[in-house]
Amino acid sequence: MIYKSKSKLEGTGIFTDCALGARMKLGEYTGEKITISEARRRARTQKHIAICDLNSRWAIDGKVGGGPFRWINHSCSPNVYIRIAYGRIEFYTQRKVKAGEELLCNYGESQHNGKLKCQCGSKHCKDFI
Repeated sequence: MIYKSKSKLEGTGIFTDCALGARMKLGEYTGEKITISEARRRARTQKHIAICDLNSRWAIDGKVGGGPFRWINHSCSPNVYIRIAYGRIEFYTQRKVKAGEELLCNYGESQHNGKLKCQCGSKHCKDFI
C-alpha cells in the first residue's frame, strides 16, 4: 500500500500504490522515544530531521528504528494529516488520494523553527517550514 521512492519535492518521499478514500488511517510514526531536550540537541546537528514531538516531554526520532512515515514530505496543501493522541502519532488521508500520488502532510510547528525554505510549490505555500 505505501512505498518510498524519489520525490519531486525533496529527496525520498512516500507514495501509495492504490487509490485511498478520505479520512483513512494510513499508519503510525515509529522510532526511538526520546526526551524533548534530546530531540532539540539532535535537530541542531541534522540537515534532514525526522523527529516528531509527542507532547511537551517526549518526541519520536524516526531515524532510529522508524518506519516509512519518516520519509513523509511537507506540503502547505497536504493530502494527509497528523493526529497525535494517546501517546501515538498517526497519519490519515485528508481527502481522496490517487494511486501513485505522493503522501504529503503539513508539518506545522517543527524542529526547523520557520527557517527551512519550503519546497512544496503549492499556490498556498507559506515559503518556510
